[in-house]
Amino acid sequence: MGKKNALGRGLNAILQSPDTDITSKDISGEFVAGAVAEISLNLIEANPFQPRDEFSQESLNSLAESIKLQGVIQPVTVRKMGYDKYQLISGERRYRACQLAEIEVIPAYIRIADDQQMVELALIENVHREDLNAIEVALSYHRMMEECGMQLNDIVEKISQNRSTVTNYLRLLKLPPEAQIAVRDGQISMGHARAIISIEDPKKQLELLEEIIISNLSVRDVEKRVKSLKGKTSYDKKQKSLPEFFANERVALTESLKTKIKVSRNSKGRGNIVISFDSDESFREIVEKIKGNLK
Repeated sequence: MGKKNALGRGLNAILQSPDTDITSKDISGEFVAGAVAEISLNLIEANPFQPRDEFSQESLNSLAESIKLQGVIQPVTVRKMGYDKYQLISGERRYRACQLAEIEVIPAYIRIADDQQMVELALIENVHREDLNAIEVALSYHRMMEECGMQLNDIVEKISQNRSTVTNYLRLLKLPPEAQIAVRDGQISMGHARAIISIEDPKKQLELLEEIIISNLSVRDVEKRVKSLKGKTSYDKKQKSLPEFFANERVALTESLKTKIKVSRNSKGRGNIVISFDSDESFREIVEKIKGNLK
């Protein structure tokens, strides 16, 4: 079981379709459908639609050493481009590792696919990789929509994922570029990123990003920060709606007492003044200041 099912119904459906399988011998007369062909590496070109443009050199070197000892366990998938010419559909990491290992031939499944199918095949195969970061997955989903004309429901069906998972990945692309890079480079997790997204102000998003990296905040810590920031934003909006005189006096009180002052007022002129304090000592200091001003 395992590997084939892990690719999702969408990829299996495309690869096993009569429109994409080689149904007879190829031009050279050597390879038949369903068989694993041994193809010279120099006859295969990279997939121009490959959604992933970064591969860890260390990881490739490790795989190359493994291939030298064990060979290529899982065949790549290629499409026929003409006589003795093939193009990768999936398996670029194995293909590059074979180049490093100076392996001359590679096992491959041969398919026929047009360019749109190539994009779709590469993207679907890509999102099932375990070593893919969240931004790479998000970009793959985005490309499915932009380049393949898929709707959200189409993606969900093709990759056998639930709708909320796909939506959460796509939302990552709304982050500022700095935050996307931090996710890509493993500086913050997807949980951190999802918390940052819930803040509307891009400037505050970047401030929080910097705090996460510098202070090594946990996802729970970030969620608390976000909750606090949202409360403060809501509070600030209410304060800005006050008449000018009240707003100015609130600022003056804040500066005088060195603490947060909340002023509320209804349409009839009634309201409240709430003075915040952090400790018993700060409470006593505030009271002394108020008493001093009353004398």
